[in-house]
Amino acid sequence: MGEWVQDVLSGGGLAVLFALVLAENLFPPIPSEVILPLAGFLVSEGEMNVVGALVAATAGSTAGALILYALGRYGGRPVLLRHGRLLRLSRQRLDRADAWFDEHGPKIVFLGRMVPGVRSVVSIPAGMSEMPLVTFTALTLAGSAIWNAALIGAGWALGDNWERVTAAIESANAFLIAGALALVAVFVIRQHARVRQRRSR
Repeated sequence: MGEWVQDVLSGGGLAVLFALVLAENLFPPIPSEVILPLAGFLVSEGEMNVVGALVAATAGSTAGALILYALGRYGGRPVLLRHGRLLRLSRQRLDRADAWFDEHGPKIVFLGRMVPGVRSVVSIPAGMSEMPLVTFTALTLAGSAIWNAALIGAGWALGDNWERVTAAIESANAFLIAGALALVAVFVIRQHARVRQRRSR
């Protein structure tokens, strides 16, 4: 996959970078940790402009996230309600989940854009909870811009050694995902504790 991305991006320019990053959001096997450092290397070689690369990558990230957000908003909840008995879900449970995401969703969306494996998934619950589109787009733009700038900048700085960025992120993936899951678990536990306190009053 890495060699294919390298071949395509090296000859395709900013339009291909946009398309690859958009696809990465929808099809996670195309990894941003390969695409973005390689784009940074191409910047160092003078084949891309750094501002153009950042804009194209961030636009691609946001476009892909908006597609998944729309799937969650217009397809997710109706499907879950339709098959709620099989999944042991009720409207009340979904309402509680929505309320929890309303409270913590902005942090999850923003930080999730910088965690491999979570970047794509987080857009769907944001849509299902009907997070305001403007809020979702702004948080996605901000989180994506930071992630993209870091990886493009690292690839630019390392030049021919841009693959070190990919290797470092792949090594850290398990810890990043575990950290993200731990944060979610903390949020769930705190929310459950608050509910129990309210009921005991």
